[in-house]
Amino acid sequence: MPNYAVIDLGSNSIRLVVYRVPNDRRKSYSKRDFQSVADDKVMAGLAAYLDPETGCFTAAGIDKAVGTLKSHLAHAAVFKCKRCDIFATAVLRNAANSAEAIAAIEDAIEHPIVLLSGTDEAHLGFVGASLERSIDEGTLIDIGGGSTEITRVLRGKDVRSVSIPQGSLSSYASMVKVVLPTAAELRIIERTFDRKLSDVERFEEFATPVCYGIGGSTRAASKLKAKVEGIAPRPRELTRSDIDDLLALCTDDPATFAHKTLAATADRVHTLAPGCAILDTAMRRLGAERIELCKCGLREGYLVERMLR
Repeated sequence: MPNYAVIDLGSNSIRLVVYRVPNDRRKSYSKRDFQSVADDKVMAGLAAYLDPETGCFTAAGIDKAVGTLKSHLAHAAVFKCKRCDIFATAVLRNAANSAEAIAAIEDAIEHPIVLLSGTDEAHLGFVGASLERSIDEGTLIDIGGGSTEITRVLRGKDVRSVSIPQGSLSSYASMVKVVLPTAAELRIIERTFDRKLSDVERFEEFATPVCYGIGGSTRAASKLKAKVEGIAPRPRELTRSDIDDLLALCTDDPATFAHKTLAATADRVHTLAPGCAILDTAMRRLGAERIELCKCGLREGYLVERMLR
């Protein structure tokens, strides 16, 4: 059975997932048609390596990416993969020296990198989410480390998307002084994101009562809710009230928030509250009271559409 490796060079993490695909000649795929046999995530925090004055991706960031990617490529080689792809998202897409930084990384690792546009990222996220469930109508929200993709779905197709250049890690890096944001810092994150949504032409077309969440930020919020309330398994749906409660816990009882987050999802202790602030703002502007969580997302969408089809 062939193996396929996907390396997601993201703003917050660099993640290798190796998928075993029993039949890689199918015309269509669902989540049941492949399985993960290796999953290696490194929280590299590359969004923090953007120079705030120039917007350039720094030499230290390039070194960090190169070291992690070399390790992932060596790990993938153990599985004798039929194909191994690396794709990059917002951290390199939005860098002022994007082309130069990508070229430097490619030269060092001797492997090509596919740079996804915001439109690519939104579409592939929808493809991935659709592998697990049928999404006929609604709006997808994918909060990454350096950007947030919002995708409108009608009659089972993604008809429009927008990529907002603000994510959980970039918000933390530019708007939070210490580990956990204060109430004032959360308001700054929310207002900044709200202004960016206001700049989107005809944003009202994305309005929906139900959202679908893909990516690590919404899953982390679900894990924290389960830990705070002592429930298992973690919920597959969150309400705006749930998100508000987590944000209130962060500002009213930061010690409990920190300890519960460390127990639920330690690698996101600094980005979980900024991600929740973005999610709360997006849901409010969309008129959505709940968000349903999807197990599959960008990496699975890339695997199916860019590698298997």
